[in-house]
Amino acid sequence: MSDTNIKVICKNRKARFNFEIEDTVEAGIALVGSEVKSLRQGKANLSDSYAKIRGDELFLVDAHISAYDQAAGRNHDPLRERKLLLHKREIRKLVGKVAERGFSLVPLKLYFKNAKVKIELALAKGKRAFDKREAIKKKDQRRELERLIKYRQR
Repeated sequence: MSDTNIKVICKNRKARFNFEIEDTVEAGIALVGSEVKSLRQGKANLSDSYAKIRGDELFLVDAHISAYDQAAGRNHDPLRERKLLLHKREIRKLVGKVAERGFSLVPLKLYFKNAKVKIELALAKGKRAFDKREAIKKKDQRRELERLIKYRQR
């Protein structure tokens, strides 16, 4: 049995289609109480979000964590910028790659790991339309091949 308990909250499914993933990094995320409770209910969306480097800090922008129903007057702003927690040397390494080679920081998934909320960030380059069409074509061919194999086994 593994000593780490991981429960995925949400995934950014479009990220792997729209971007070419070069490297991934796990980061902590600074949240308020109502955000954590909302995440426990699975109310989050990473579809249009990205990470932005500001000074020596890293922030998650446009990630939507829905308001917690029972938090009455002390609720959070669903689209607020959230600070990501990484060591300085890791942030410096990301700064170099983002500035120098034109990479973007895209969140892939949000999850609980040992009762703490973590986010998996990808160092990614945007795919061009041609690359996306190629990916769709390969996926369709693979699906068709699997169908034929399944049909032949009957």
